[in-house]
Amino acid sequence: MRQHEIGGGARGTGGGARRVVFSPVDNRARVDTVVRRIGDAIELGLLADGEQLPGESELAAQLGVSTVTLREALMALRQQGLVTTRRGRGGGSFVSLPEVPADDRLRVRLCGWSTEELRDLGDHWAALSGAAARLAAQRTEPEDLHPLRRTAEELAHAEETATRSRLYGRFHVELAAAAQSARLTREQVALQSEVGALLCLVLGSGEYREEVADRHRSVISAVQDGAHESAGTLAERCVRESTARLVAVRLTL
Repeated sequence: MRQHEIGGGARGTGGGARRVVFSPVDNRARVDTVVRRIGDAIELGLLADGEQLPGESELAAQLGVSTVTLREALMALRQQGLVTTRRGRGGGSFVSLPEVPADDRLRVRLCGWSTEELRDLGDHWAALSGAAARLAAQRTEPEDLHPLRRTAEELAHAEETATRSRLYGRFHVELAAAAQSARLTREQVALQSEVGALLCLVLGSGEYREEVADRHRSVISAVQDGAHESAGTLAERCVRESTARLVAVRLTL
């Protein structure tokens, strides 16, 4: 029998991941916390390229920070090229999706990770996604799985490697949102900001893209059937396979 959380977490997956992006940050949060929250969401594609952010007063209220803190955060995001500001009528702050570094730069970034660190990251990722899948199978109704299905299908047909990596990461964030756990969702967003771009190094193959999409479909089916143990195991296997491929690339460098 499915369980339903009252309050607290993100309800369902219809915008659940996005709601977490705009939920209040820790009341002791500094500017860098707001920058990280919004920046990670942009990197993952949870906020669309060209999308207009809420007005300063509204966004500050949603995040539970002062307008001064928010303005400093927006300035930092502009300096990072993640937000652009337009003045005048129809103006405001708009999302600017970053370009993914070329393969050679990604390989240099990967060299900053030891194989032990990559395996540790994979263990953390598998634990998060496995727990999210098990909880989603117990809490989520079938009709709430549309975002996951849409993301899996978009991944199956994505041609650009950067798009594939964003969709891969988005799937796992949406899986956490389906678990109706705001904390799991925030953890998954933060983790994807670390590993997301690196996945470009293993998602260049169309064959592997299709394999990942099939694995995601299997997770969705298990969640829909309420098979929580199967859902968790399938999610963990998907993550461990991707981590193993990253480790294999690292060993060639």
